Amino acid sequence: MKKSRLARALPNSFDDNIRNVFIDLLNKSAIIILYKLQRSLFMKKRVFLAAGVAVLSAAVLVACSSGNGNKEATKEATKQATKPVTYAYVFSSDPVTLDYTVSGNVGTKQITGNVIDGLLENDQYGNLVPSVAEDWTVSKDGLTYTYKIRQGVKWYTNEGEEYGEVKAQDFVTGLKHAADKKSQALYLVQDSIKGLDDYVNGKTTDFSTVGVKATDDYTVVYTLNHPESFWNSKTTMGVLAPVSGDFLASKGDDFGKSPDVTSILYNGPYLLKGLTSKSSIEMTKNQNYWDKQNVFIDDIKLSFFDGQDADSLGRGFDEGHYPAAPLFKNSANYERLKEKYKDNIVYGQQRGGVFYMSTNIDRVSYNHTAKTSDVEKSSTKKALLNKDFRQALAFAADRKAAVSQVFGDEVAPRKLRTSFTPPTFVQVGDQSFGQVTKIELDKLDNVWKDVSLDDAQDSLHNVDKAKAKFESAKKTLQADGVQFPIHLDLPVSSTQTDFIHQDQSYKQSIEEALGSENVVVDIQQVSDDELGNMTVLATSNNNVDWDINVNSGWSPDYADPSTYLDIFDPTSGPSLLSSLGVAPGTDNPVIKTVGLDKYKELIDDANSEKTDLQKRYSKYAKAQAWLTDSALVIPVHSDGAQMLVTKMVPGSGAGGWVGDKTSENSYKYLKIQDKIVTTKEMDEFRKKFADEKAKSNADYQKNLDRHIQD
Repeated sequence: MKKSRLARALPNSFDDNIRNVFIDLLNKSAIIILYKLQRSLFMKKRVFLAAGVAVLSAAVLVACSSGNGNKEATKEATKQATKPVTYAYVFSSDPVTLDYTVSGNVGTKQITGNVIDGLLENDQYGNLVPSVAEDWTVSKDGLTYTYKIRQGVKWYTNEGEEYGEVKAQDFVTGLKHAADKKSQALYLVQDSIKGLDDYVNGKTTDFSTVGVKATDDYTVVYTLNHPESFWNSKTTMGVLAPVSGDFLASKGDDFGKSPDVTSILYNGPYLLKGLTSKSSIEMTKNQNYWDKQNVFIDDIKLSFFDGQDADSLGRGFDEGHYPAAPLFKNSANYERLKEKYKDNIVYGQQRGGVFYMSTNIDRVSYNHTAKTSDVEKSSTKKALLNKDFRQALAFAADRKAAVSQVFGDEVAPRKLRTSFTPPTFVQVGDQSFGQVTKIELDKLDNVWKDVSLDDAQDSLHNVDKAKAKFESAKKTLQADGVQFPIHLDLPVSSTQTDFIHQDQSYKQSIEEALGSENVVVDIQQVSDDELGNMTVLATSNNNVDWDINVNSGWSPDYADPSTYLDIFDPTSGPSLLSSLGVAPGTDNPVIKTVGLDKYKELIDDANSEKTDLQKRYSKYAKAQAWLTDSALVIPVHSDGAQMLVTKMVPGSGAGGWVGDKTSENSYKYLKIQDKIVTTKEMDEFRKKFADEKAKSNADYQKNLDRHIQD
C-alpha cells in the first residue's frame, strides 16, 4: 500500500508560511525560485502555484563579509582564502520541528539539510557520492544494500562539543524513530524495506523484523522487498538519516523540538547556533566536520522575510548586501536593473518541478461557479470526460502568453514543459526519456506528430488542431444532449494580480481558438484560503470546486519515472487523482470513462520490471505517452529557467533534482566570487560543464558494477 505525501505548495498570500525552493545553482546553470507555501500533512511534492514573485533559495545567496583576513598576504587569492565568508539573506518559513526523520517540511530541511549528513549526498554533477557511508554494495538480486560507515564521523552539540561517534546502529535508531513517530516521509520507504509496512501498521511490534540491521559498528544493511534501482537516491532523505540512541533517550518527546537548537545533535557541515521564529536563523561551520575542506561558507545568517517588500531582494543585490538576485518582470526595479546589468544577465536551467493545467472530471461542488443550471453543470462534466474536448483545450491554451504574464516575455519560453515527466529525467540507452515517449505518443494519434516533448518548446499551441479536435468533440457531445457554450470555472486568488492576468490570458486564447459561442472560461476570483482549500489542500473531491485549474504542480521524490507517473494511479495513493476530482481507491465510473484503468495497467506493467532499466523506462514512456494523449493534465512550465544576476562561482554546489542534499537545501560545496558573472562567461561555462557532466554521469554509471556483490 502506497502512502500519502506532504504538500510543498506555493503561496497565495504572504501571510502564509512561505518557502523558497527549487533553485537552479550555477552548476546546473543558475536559479529560480518561487514562493512556496509550507503546508503539512499533504502530498510532499505537490506544489501550489499562486504567487508571481520569486525568492532566491538559501543555497544560492552567499554574501561575503569583509572580516579579518590575512593583512600580510600579498596575493589576492590568499586574501580571499583567509577571509571569513558569511551567507546573509532571508528565509520565509519557520521550521515546525527540527526532527529531520519525521518532517517533510521545507522549513526543517533548509536547516537540517546543512547540519545532518546521511549515507550519501549529491556531487556537483548530480551523482550520488559517499557521505557518512564511505562505500556501499548491493547484492546481485538487488535486494540487499550494505553500507560501510566512515570511521571517525562524530556527533556534536550545537556548541561544537563532541558527543560520540556516528555508528551503524544510529541508522537503525533513526528509521525506528521515524516509524514510531509516523514520519511524513515514510511513504518513501514503507513499501521498500522488508517488514516496515507491517511494523508501521501494527501487524508486529518487533522492529527487529524490519529489514535494517547494524551488523557491526560500521556496517548497516537494508533488505528490500523488491529491487529498486533508485534506492540510493532515497538515502539522502531525512527519513533514512541517523539518530543517536543515547541522545534520543535523553530528550524523549523533546527530541527535535523547535526552536530549541539543543534538541538535536549535529554531524554535518554546519552547527545551528540560533533560531528565532519569524526573526533569524544562524548557522556556523562545523570546524570538526569530517569533510570541512569542501565547506566554503563560514557563517549563515538568515533574516525573516514576510514578502511585503519583494523589491528588496533586487535592491539588496544592487546595494551589495546579496551577491545574487532574480529579476522579476513586474518588480519596480526590473527595467533599471535589467539595463544596468545587461551584460550580466543569465538564465537558469529548467528543473524537475512541473506546473500544469488539470481538468476536473467529476465535479460535485459548485460554491464558486458561473453556471446557472444543472444543464450547464452536466454539459461541462460531459465535455471534460471527452478526450477530444480535453485535447482541444490543450492545443487552444497559449501557455507561453499566459506564463509571460507572471515571468516576462524573456523568461516564459525558457520555462515551457510539454511532458509531465521531464524529457531528460532518465536515459533509455542512447535516447532520452522524452525521445522514447515521443515515439510511443506518435503511435496514439497523428495529431502529435509535430509536437515536440523537448523542454522550452511552444509546439503544443495550435489553433487549427484545437478547432479540429473541438469539432470532433462537439459532434459527440451534441448527440449526448450537451448544451453550448461549455462554461469552465477557472479559480484564481483575488490578491495576485499577475495570476489574474495569467488566467485572463488563458481565457482569451481558449475562447479565441474555440469560439466563445462554444466555450467560455469563467474566472473565479476567490480568497487565498479558499483557493488553497479548493485546490491543493482539498480534503476530498467534494472540495475540488473548479473545472480547470492552473494552481498545482509536482516535483520528484526519487530518481525514477514512477515518482511522476505513479501519482495518477486510480486505485491507491500517493495520488494526485484528487486533482482530477476523483478520490483514489474507489470504483468511480469516470475512471473507466477516461481510460485510467488502462493507464493503471501501463504503470503496473512498468513497475513490474525491476531489473532491466531500459525495459522499465521504456514501459514508463508508454505510460507517459498515454497521459499526454489523455490531456487529463496539461503540462505548462517547469521550475528553473529564471532570469538573474549572480556572483556564484559556476559549477560550485551540489547538483541533482531529488533528495535533501541538493542545491535546494545545501550550502556545502558552494563558492562565490567578487565579480558578477557575465552572460558570456556563463555561456562559455555551460558548454564546458555540459560535457563534463555527461562524462561524469557516464563514468558514474560504468563504475556502478563495482558495487555489485558476487
